[in-house]
Amino acid sequence: MKKPILIAVALILNSQFSILNSLRAQDTTKSDNKTIKIYGFIRNYFNYDSRKTYTVIGGEYNMIPYNEHWNENHTEDLNAVSHAQLQALTSRFGFDVKGPQIGKWSSSAKLEADFGGFGTTNSVLRLRLAYVKLEGNNSRFQFHNSLIIGQDWHPLSGDIMPDVLGMAAGAPFRPHSRTPQIRATSYRGHFGIIAALLYQLQYMNNGPASASDATSTASLNYAYNAIWPEAFIGLNFKNNRIYAQLGVDAQILRPRTHALVGGITKKVDETVESLTPTLCAQYLGNKFSVKFRGLLAQNTSHLNQLCGYAVTGINDDGSWSYSPIRNFVSFLNLSYGKKYRANIFLGYIKNLGAAKELQTMSIPGSTSEVGVYYIYMKGGQDFTNPTKDFTNINSIYRIAPSISYNVKAFTLGLEYEWTAVTYGNLASDGSIHINDNLRQISNHRLCAMVKYTF
Repeated sequence: MKKPILIAVALILNSQFSILNSLRAQDTTKSDNKTIKIYGFIRNYFNYDSRKTYTVIGGEYNMIPYNEHWNENHTEDLNAVSHAQLQALTSRFGFDVKGPQIGKWSSSAKLEADFGGFGTTNSVLRLRLAYVKLEGNNSRFQFHNSLIIGQDWHPLSGDIMPDVLGMAAGAPFRPHSRTPQIRATSYRGHFGIIAALLYQLQYMNNGPASASDATSTASLNYAYNAIWPEAFIGLNFKNNRIYAQLGVDAQILRPRTHALVGGITKKVDETVESLTPTLCAQYLGNKFSVKFRGLLAQNTSHLNQLCGYAVTGINDDGSWSYSPIRNFVSFLNLSYGKKYRANIFLGYIKNLGAAKELQTMSIPGSTSEVGVYYIYMKGGQDFTNPTKDFTNINSIYRIAPSISYNVKAFTLGLEYEWTAVTYGNLASDGSIHINDNLRQISNHRLCAMVKYTF
């Protein structure tokens, strides 16, 4: 499991040593001139939803519709309530800095923020991107190398962006995360290799709220305590029109550091390990574009996906064994036009369950003898409110056609988004019984966007 991480470390160290050796050989700064480019946009969204949905960022970042919530006599679904809003929270600004030439290497930096955070004043400034970059050519082996250190898009997120209007940018069908990282890329001709070591900050994995808790909560501690960084390795191909990548993401978490054993709190050593392979490709023509990504996701709650892991056993020392929940996640995006642009986004997620049988455990603080499965995922499980329980999802679909008018700095767009979730009954391996009480819940979202870019 640690091999992908060690390979990524080796590739990044090799890239760093190459840069440092070059800088030692050329220990002069050719020019101290710097240029700073300010960019950004003012963006307003109007959103209408036909029912209550799981959203973030003040409701603009739409995920999935909630399950049915019937009243006492089972005559009305209380979640079948429509709502609408108008917000400008995602307006954005940033700085692109082109730095001096350092030996054979060009330097640059980026700083970007928006108002998507929330605090006591409703909306607060939120850091999006903040990194430094070195890049240059290796004349001997004809490689073009780059090194990024700082907060940037996750390698599973930033390479291919759907052309949707909604703020979620295709999530949860598209992995979505910006995170601190060290990322090295090397190209020779059309072929390249990418290696990244990643740490968590704004986007976090879910895990136990306490040492003996079934409640799922998002925290940095699960990654911090594991010590090992998340790692990504990929093989790339690109030319003027086509970009493709085959890669794998490896992650190790430590959900708990201690447990109550025989009335005594003891340290435990337990981990959950996951591998997420991915394949993506895009074609960019003058007016027509095609974009695709598919991945076999394991424990990707930190990528804003409804995926996690579950307890599969209790060991003699009080530690728990885990298995990641597997999801097939994919999207296809087709667009045509420039001034008048038509786009359609198609997304699909299928719950494939875990590789092992899940462990039945009691609910902490409950006298009920009925056991439950401890599953930790984005959105979590709520035993007091099953309508907000996402552990019983079998599949998710999305169809989102849109049209936009683009002239100079101004964009006006309209998008319809149909998102449907098939809920069912949880099986012992974390998948869903396909012939038992399956029900599809859908939400109709209408999004109108006005955007001015500067």
